[in-house]
Amino acid sequence: MILVDTSVLIGYFKKSEGIPYNKMDYIIDNDIPYGICSYVYQELLQGSRNKQEYELLKEYLNTLPFYDLKYGKQSFENAALMFMNCRKKEITIRSTLDMIIAEIAIENNLYLLHDDMDFINIAKIHENLKIY
Repeated sequence: MILVDTSVLIGYFKKSEGIPYNKMDYIIDNDIPYGICSYVYQELLQGSRNKQEYELLKEYLNTLPFYDLKYGKQSFENAALMFMNCRKKEITIRSTLDMIIAEIAIENNLYLLHDDMDFINIAKIHENLKIY
């Protein structure tokens, strides 16, 4: 299973070119299971240009599986530790949400499809984050 990040879906919907979007085409064309998390859902919906686009996007996204953190407060502690470990290695992650999305991928044993350097940097320090 694959967790798709906002960075890929925004570019994909805009018909961007590049490796992450080719991978998304491959996933869709080959019926490979993929899903999102509630944070990606919210980020995508808030980017809607109007109510019609919002409703269309919501209808599509609600057909996808949703993944979430599994361990309550412990999940947030794990994400914070992951951030601290990156910082110890002089890697600064710009987004708290990226830490949470990475933790969701790890806890659900999902591959993460993204177009965001933060995830590449997290994966350098945390081998349990599997990049698709």
